[in-house]
Amino acid sequence: MSKSAQAEAPSVFRKIFPKEFQWTNYALLAIFVLLIVVFCLTIPNFATWANFANVLQRNSIIGIVACGMLLMILLGGFDLSVGAVGAVSSVVAAALIVHVSLPLGIVAALLLGLCIGVFNGFFIAKIGMSPFVTTLATQVLVTGIMFVGTAAQPVYGMPDYFTMLGLGRIGPIPVPTIIFAIVAIATWLMLRYSRFGHYIYIVGGNKAAARLAGINVDRIVILTYGLGGLFAAIAGIVLLGQTNIGQPASAGDWPLTAIAAVVVGGIPLSGGVGNVGGAVLGTLLLGFIANALNLLGVSPFWQPAVTGAVILIAVGTDSYQRRRSELR
Repeated sequence: MSKSAQAEAPSVFRKIFPKEFQWTNYALLAIFVLLIVVFCLTIPNFATWANFANVLQRNSIIGIVACGMLLMILLGGFDLSVGAVGAVSSVVAAALIVHVSLPLGIVAALLLGLCIGVFNGFFIAKIGMSPFVTTLATQVLVTGIMFVGTAAQPVYGMPDYFTMLGLGRIGPIPVPTIIFAIVAIATWLMLRYSRFGHYIYIVGGNKAAARLAGINVDRIVILTYGLGGLFAAIAGIVLLGQTNIGQPASAGDWPLTAIAAVVVGGIPLSGGVGNVGGAVLGTLLLGFIANALNLLGVSPFWQPAVTGAVILIAVGTDSYQRRRSELR
């Protein structure tokens, strides 16, 4: 890398970490704490560990997916195929666990998710297709192949002990929450301390400057989408542990919910800015809001409407603030 490129890279890196973003994190945390306090004071049975553990267990899967979605949004993209990846991973894992062995089923499901993610990244980076078209096509393709291969029928016969992965607890903590925490911490460490993580920010902030700085942009894009697919596969295996059947029609709402969690976490869809803390807070915020609606007896059909409204408000607010800053 030339001296001029080395000098340019840190300047790009500084630009993609504005100080104002720290205040966004604090504001989101304050809103989250305020909502929890209000729910505890006004909703019966909300302020119990049994309820909190239930929320954590149910939303840890989306949290895992959101960590992968965060990486792709940091690049300025997203992935609409994570639901299909999670579903096909759970189906493949179930079939191999029932007919062959548990280790092979888990490894095969993880590798399948990784390969589908790399497939998406290749078409985005090398062919030049947009993330929307690429991942939407992959979602339709994977779902179609899965339905043909299974005749749209669930895969039964999982051993009962496998539910420990999705429904079990270590002490008072649900196992899916522990897996979510491990994924979130690994994502944070990668973004904070690894060169690859720094490159994700730089590429998302300015691809042209990243190329001038000597960064292999195509490789970063492909690897990032590969990680997104891998995280979706992990979530699919945890889902299999909760249901104990491989369900081809599952996980259809994962893309919308994961994007909502990241966006609500104060992370703009334009890329280059964000951290895993925002994605975690966004996941928990949406999860506790849905839980409060359930306890209040609100129809579950309203929950997708609430999620869509939250996305509109979050993205609209971010776009409005950016337009104001550009006009100054």
